[in-house]
Amino acid sequence: MALDAVEAISQLRDRSSAKRRSAAKRLRKLSDPSAGPALLEALKNEVRDSRTWETQYQMTMALGACGSPSDLSYLRDLVLRRETLHAVHTAGGDAIVRLSHMEHSHAEAIRWCLSTGNETLVGGALQAVAMLRLVLDQETVTNVLDFIEARSPYDGIYFWPAVAAAGWTGQRVHDFLTSCVSSPRSDVVEAATNSLTGDYGTYRPL
Repeated sequence: MALDAVEAISQLRDRSSAKRRSAAKRLRKLSDPSAGPALLEALKNEVRDSRTWETQYQMTMALGACGSPSDLSYLRDLVLRRETLHAVHTAGGDAIVRLSHMEHSHAEAIRWCLSTGNETLVGGALQAVAMLRLVLDQETVTNVLDFIEARSPYDGIYFWPAVAAAGWTGQRVHDFLTSCVSSPRSDVVEAATNSLTGDYGTYRPL
């Protein structure tokens, strides 16, 4: 039987990393704001152990689903630390956009992620943009595409903006998607083909 929120919050303190990870995944699915403080505290403890990257990823993603904008300061600090794991950069970008969206400040959050130059962080941010189906203003779209198109077409960072662009408008967006249809990556081709018809497709991040 699936854990309820109270049980999952309690399990965040389990000695087993696998059980802590399972609890975080459950809370991420429940998206219960009451779990936010416990997830923040659990994540602060978890990032001390570099061996538990999968658990750190799920806790960060869960914080994005259950937390509040007051958690943004910690998340921004976390993703800027040299020792922070790549998986946490991905989840951190996703969580930062989700929590910023609660205050309608997601465009600023996306630009902040871009300003770091961290491709993994940006990839996570664009994952959230795609999953939330956020329609970005033209300036932010331009900033995103400038960042993406400076990368090799073999780079996986093209995938999430190709999905998210289903809801974006303008000639620059159309040209981006058209170029992605000729991508050497089949996942990008599929996403761009769908987006050209306004279809976001069905994707589920880990």
